[in-house]
Amino acid sequence: MRPKRHNSDGEGSKRVVPIDCSSKFEKLLKKASVIKHYSLRLYVTGTTPRSTAAITNIRSLCEEFLKGRYDLEVVDIYQRPGEAQDEQIIAAPTLLKKAPEPPKRVVGNLSDREKVIVLLDLESKPN
Repeated sequence: MRPKRHNSDGEGSKRVVPIDCSSKFEKLLKKASVIKHYSLRLYVTGTTPRSTAAITNIRSLCEEFLKGRYDLEVVDIYQRPGEAQDEQIIAAPTLLKKAPEPPKRVVGNLSDREKVIVLLDLESKPN
């Protein structure tokens, strides 16, 4: 936005008057802080039926509740065992919610939608 100009002395000279944009900026910051971005990692074991179901289920929930506000990484522990060991994954499928805080884990194929919704704090859809 350009600064507005107006006459200051009535004799034709003009001066620049700054526009207070801080209130608009503060409103945008408040709005941004309310919108949570989710960082999720799903550990699976190859293409087993349980792994496939977990992937389908979490993608469906994310698209329904978090559209445009999530990152989902699927990690096959057969191909990347070091990552599973670093995160102390002892069962698969396991979903890790890294962000927003607090971090949480959900073990299983994620077919109990209500349980996953509550555990991931997805109880209300964004407008």
